[in-house]
Amino acid sequence: MKALIGIKKGMTRVFQGDKILPVTIVDVTGCVLSYLEKEGFELGIGEMKRPSKALSGKYQALGKVPSQRVYFKGSVVEKSIGDAMEAETFAQGEKVVVTGISKGKGFAGVVKRWGFHGGPRTHGQSDRLRAPGSIGAGTDPGRVVKGKKMAGRMGQDLVTLKGREIVDIKDNHLMILGPIPGAKGDLVRIYSE
Repeated sequence: MKALIGIKKGMTRVFQGDKILPVTIVDVTGCVLSYLEKEGFELGIGEMKRPSKALSGKYQALGKVPSQRVYFKGSVVEKSIGDAMEAETFAQGEKVVVTGISKGKGFAGVVKRWGFHGGPRTHGQSDRLRAPGSIGAGTDPGRVVKGKKMAGRMGQDLVTLKGREIVDIKDNHLMILGPIPGAKGDLVRIYSE
């Protein structure tokens, strides 16, 4: 299995012939194989300042405790602990799966979160424009059904996008076609389908 973790740097555009392609830049500098076992492997990036003794023992072979770590199920080809994982793991034009945590939007109402239309703007309505309306039936079932679309925390969810093409690879940076989840500086997982 081919896999990398990196930091999202932002978006730009790339010119290919007469096409203009929007790309997201992911920096994979410092990505190392931090832990290896029979069922899978772990990739790490950065270094933790004050790790616990348990973590220090787990990553003794690596010599440092990575500040950010991601576990993948499967086997990694001919690598040992401490080996750097380069951007050249993937080839230009290859399709990959990208996983990240989407931007948090905070506490959102039903109009923003679920696309509700709200109440009418006329006929004496004063403060019900973006209200959810009725939230349940009458006597039967006599409660609000679980899973009802209501106001609440929006965003900051784990999002996976499949079939994203790698447009270019430069200086340990991957250029992935289109937008990917997360804000600038967020950790992104890139792996083969």
